[in-house]
Amino acid sequence: MEPSEDPPEPQPAPSRARRLLAGVREGAIIVVIALVIATCIKTFLAQMFVIPSQSMENTLQRSDRVLVVKAVAYQRGDIVVFADDLGWLPAAPPAAPWQQALEFIGVVPASGDQYLIKRLVGLPGDHVVCCDVQGRITVNDQPLDETDYLYRRPDGTTVNPSDLQFDVWVPQGRVFVLGDHRDASADSRYHLCDVRGATQKGDNAFPAVSSIQGPAKLLAYPFDRYTTFAAPPTYANVPDPPTAPDPLPVPQGGGC
Repeated sequence: MEPSEDPPEPQPAPSRARRLLAGVREGAIIVVIALVIATCIKTFLAQMFVIPSQSMENTLQRSDRVLVVKAVAYQRGDIVVFADDLGWLPAAPPAAPWQQALEFIGVVPASGDQYLIKRLVGLPGDHVVCCDVQGRITVNDQPLDETDYLYRRPDGTTVNPSDLQFDVWVPQGRVFVLGDHRDASADSRYHLCDVRGATQKGDNAFPAVSSIQGPAKLLAYPFDRYTTFAAPPTYANVPDPPTAPDPLPVPQGGGC
């Protein structure tokens, strides 16, 4: 009869410190993975933004949270968020480092210190004019019916599409944007006379296509005003842009 093998010696249980260290290590790995995923989502798919002003009333109110979807294309009529590449916003004190870090990761919504939100009215090559005999803005000679989203005053009347006259050809690589609250929006019209650092008058009126973060597709907060956004039907009637003059004429209007 063969002798039985000696039983294995019992292993000492891991100390409390070792268990704690292992838990911390696992937790750190999970946090890093979550931050990487959040950063990728914010960079390539979608990002939340805070509305900083009243320029998009009544569609959007100050401090609303909107979700911008970067993975889909934008079109005329969309509400778009774009980086302030033209210096439209006044200089603001920098946010606290912790807030900048959380905004970069996408954990908290981006504030209004670097971005603006407007309605995209003109794409590159479009001819945008205010106004026709009925007071409507036209894009490529097609009048827009903007009554569904223009700001309504407390008495129920709607603001005019624009009290500033203008006639512009949107340069290639640029867009023309307007706020829904036309009386309280320093948008493309407002900058037609701006010559700061510009080659010619009007250069600062057209944000770059590359500055667009994407279309706002969802009003996420406050919850009682939750809604989705799409381009208004009137923009579906806008034809392709006509052949633009070469060179483009200097934009006219804006109260210059």
